[in-house]
Amino acid sequence: MILVRGAGRHDPRAQGFADALLGRVLGALLLDLLADGERTPHNVHDIVLLARRLRAASQWLRRVTPLPMAYFGMGTGAAAALEAAAGDDIRAVVSRSGRPDLAGPAALAAMKAPTPFVVGELDTWLLGRTRPAADWMRCEHRLAVVPGATPAFTGPRVLDTATALGLDWFTDRLLQPVSGTPRPGAV
Repeated sequence: MILVRGAGRHDPRAQGFADALLGRVLGALLLDLLADGERTPHNVHDIVLLARRLRAASQWLRRVTPLPMAYFGMGTGAAAALEAAAGDDIRAVVSRSGRPDLAGPAALAAMKAPTPFVVGELDTWLLGRTRPAADWMRCEHRLAVVPGATPAFTGPRVLDTATALGLDWFTDRLLQPVSGTPRPGAV
């Protein structure tokens, strides 16, 4: 599981999601796609650069573990995750408050990884950008609107609800057998 976010791996929300994944016995790698000196407005929105770096990290991770891989992205990190997952062997992607509109239509159409777009109900700006991006996709996907959630997922229990949506999505897709392969721990 690779978690990417425009604000970086030190973001408490990304760390909280990683902790929740570990609580479900799923691994997590928090990843910064830009070094501190590279964090310019141009680079943060350079989805091609971010996706290239995410693919490189995925290739490295595949050399060290045979486990199935998934991406969790927020902000521009979600667009990079969608670009990087297109045509790759990624089992699932979760976009929370992501910017799928910044991923290219060709990448969205080539997606094979099941993907929910978790968006706050009160984030009408992002809802308006997510729906057309999702329309490009031919794979399993859904728009999961979190009731009462603001763009920053503030408010009573909204972050918990959004986290549970992502965790359930990953658990269902990462722990499923693939082409007759037994589930880990299955006899």
